[in-house]
Amino acid sequence: MMAAPSNRLKLVLPLAVFAAAIGFWEAIVRLQGLPPYILPAPSLIVTTMVADWPLLEASLLTTLKTTLLGLALAVLGGVLLAVTLSLSRIVEYSLYPFAVVLQVTPVIAIAPLLLIYMPQDVAVLACAWLVAFFPVLSNTMLGLQSVDRNLMELFALYGAPASRRPLARFRSRLKALWYLRRPAALPAFLAGLRIAGGLSLIGAVVAEMAAGSAGAGSGLAYRIIESQYRLNIPRLFAALVLLALTGIALYLLLAGISHLLLRRWHESALTPER
Repeated sequence: MMAAPSNRLKLVLPLAVFAAAIGFWEAIVRLQGLPPYILPAPSLIVTTMVADWPLLEASLLTTLKTTLLGLALAVLGGVLLAVTLSLSRIVEYSLYPFAVVLQVTPVIAIAPLLLIYMPQDVAVLACAWLVAFFPVLSNTMLGLQSVDRNLMELFALYGAPASRRPLARFRSRLKALWYLRRPAALPAFLAGLRIAGGLSLIGAVVAEMAAGSAGAGSGLAYRIIESQYRLNIPRLFAALVLLALTGIALYLLLAGISHLLLRRWHESALTPER
């Protein structure tokens, strides 16, 4: 009975706080008479976004394309590698440390190096992939390895009997992977996917800034740098707002997918009874 009002509060309260913050920002700028190159008013940012929309739209599509493609490659590579590592301890011990090294190395330090050895578009995409890859890999591995041992033993007893033959053991592992580990790993994978979505956007922005500093690039990050150099602060804020909206939309999309896949059976997505 209380679920619907609770859901409305989750939407109304943040919107009310956001509207109050925007109104306060607009009032401060107007009362203090701050010039646009110091702090533009929200109304001026919206006006600039509408006036410069053809330019900003092209940059938004470029950044969004890089983000989504990097995320897709991270999901594909992360899931495939996580499955491979979960099937073989030798492969896990051999390859997983290299994935950790890639994760802990700051992408801002890698981006200039990639721009030297790769075409600009490929280097930007590689940065978006690098930062999104590890959350998918680590969370998927965590889910695959978190199956209850009692369930594994029960599964081995009824569905996948042990055998000394390597091929039979491999088939047994594949059956356990598909029928037992795959459903158990889905919540962890989806959590990693939500993290990877935002990180992919961050990687694309960092790489675009590195490329933009060399006088190339057309994404939103480059527009921010260009506006900074030209003291076109309203356009800078407009590009920043578009980046923030892109990140929010991507997160809501991935969160919605996660809810649809988990809402009927997983505790994290079930509606609490009141």
